[in-house]
Amino acid sequence: MAALLRRTLGAPVTFRLCCLKKSSVSRLQRSLAIHNQRALYHGTTTDQRRPTSCPYQALPLQTGLMLRRNISTSRRSCSDILQFKLSDIGEGIAEVTLKEWYVKEGDIVAQFESICEVQSDKASVTITSRYDGVIRKLHYEVDDIAKVGTPLIDIEVEDTDKMDEDIEDSSSSSSDSDEEVAPVAATATSGGASVGLTPVQERVRVLATPAVKRLAMEHDIKLIDVVGTGKDRRVLKEDMLKHIEMLASGQTPAKPAKAAPTKPITTPPVPQPAAPPSPALPPVRRPAPVYISEDRKEPIKGIQMAMVKTMKKANEIPHFGYCDEIEVSRLVELKPTLQKAAADRGVKFSFMPVFIKAASTALFSFPILNAYVDEKCESMTYKAVHNIGFAMDTPHGLLVPNIKNCESLSIFEIAQDLSRLMELGKVGKLGQDDLSGGTFTLSNIGTVGGTYAKPVLMPPQVAIGAIGRIQAVPRFDADDELYKAHVLNVSWSADHRVIDGATMARFSNLWKSYLETPATMILDLK
Repeated sequence: MAALLRRTLGAPVTFRLCCLKKSSVSRLQRSLAIHNQRALYHGTTTDQRRPTSCPYQALPLQTGLMLRRNISTSRRSCSDILQFKLSDIGEGIAEVTLKEWYVKEGDIVAQFESICEVQSDKASVTITSRYDGVIRKLHYEVDDIAKVGTPLIDIEVEDTDKMDEDIEDSSSSSSDSDEEVAPVAATATSGGASVGLTPVQERVRVLATPAVKRLAMEHDIKLIDVVGTGKDRRVLKEDMLKHIEMLASGQTPAKPAKAAPTKPITTPPVPQPAAPPSPALPPVRRPAPVYISEDRKEPIKGIQMAMVKTMKKANEIPHFGYCDEIEVSRLVELKPTLQKAAADRGVKFSFMPVFIKAASTALFSFPILNAYVDEKCESMTYKAVHNIGFAMDTPHGLLVPNIKNCESLSIFEIAQDLSRLMELGKVGKLGQDDLSGGTFTLSNIGTVGGTYAKPVLMPPQVAIGAIGRIQAVPRFDADDELYKAHVLNVSWSADHRVIDGATMARFSNLWKSYLETPATMILDLK
């Protein structure tokens, strides 16, 4: 009824209603309130729209008589143009750079469809639409700076009835997706053959609006059992109603299509070398020369601006450095075995996960190095988790994502997360959570060929390390016999206001012992 009245009227109205159930009266009141608010938003009030000769006044809703209505005649507004504003991204971000538009003026967009991509000084974020409608205006050009809280686009929304329904239903649920557990059969490989394992529980993300989820709850239906025909298999209201009709008629609804099973991973056998191989030098990347015919001035923004802010804070802190070299010949001997084991699980092996796990294990003995210092250096916060960051050279600039909870992860699990973060970094898709919350940092400069460095702190952290590349060098043993050794260099920096040189040296020696004799780290693993 409320929808029918709004189609008839184009302005705020008052009613004397009767002969209605209480539930119908309550729903109509809510619909009229929404309708009046929209009319006020467009600059028209009830008094302005009511004719001066109107014989009726606004009276409260009553029961006992038939419906009487006092309306004014005006031109009906068929659609609303809403301003879609840039919401708060978090982490104190006040502005972003607009990297790319996915839509243009006149395009028709659906709810949750991507509109644009923005770049803050910490991460790249894709903005999606909250409405179905037509794009009427883009407020920014590519590379413009957009402030949080300002309009990004103007969007014309045609289906106002559907919007009202979603507004009412959203009070019961604010999430647009559910994760439901479904049994999925896992497979493993052994000698190139597939081996069936027992079913495991896997979380499946099901997208749906609050209205659809409300229907599912009322009819005791799991969203995972409904075939979604929307984008990314989103369950639409039509899908849910069709599913309910089929259940009511005794038919068996179709099951959603499952994702194609992952092919078993098979790897060719890795031959065991007679002697540990020398680490290959990283290939020299030669960027194409760029010839600039005239001076060009560009603003500093995005990731570069983040570096400006971080380095400005860091250089206000008195640093001290500590360097050492570590013989990792025994670790290099293990590399072929570790490579094969990781490849069997679908992960490319490198030494970095070992360095990270060794640092996390050593931090248990030196918790002061896994701490934050406040800006005035009046207190320290000892962090309960080891979120170890690593510097990453990406096409978009220097980024430092971190691996969460390293203290409770295995070396293989760290390698998995490291691989995931590196892939996201290459395409500029690292999220805010990936780049925030670090408690300790390691920078592997060896990937570009360096040996020693002078790393700069990342406030509020108090320590950072830079690892050089592994080199094959001649060494003498206890009997003065010459042998080939694999050596890497490490450079540490620490906040000298709260960390002394002896603490940093002792931590480095413990970390060094784990790498020089990997078996000893097993004794201290949590």
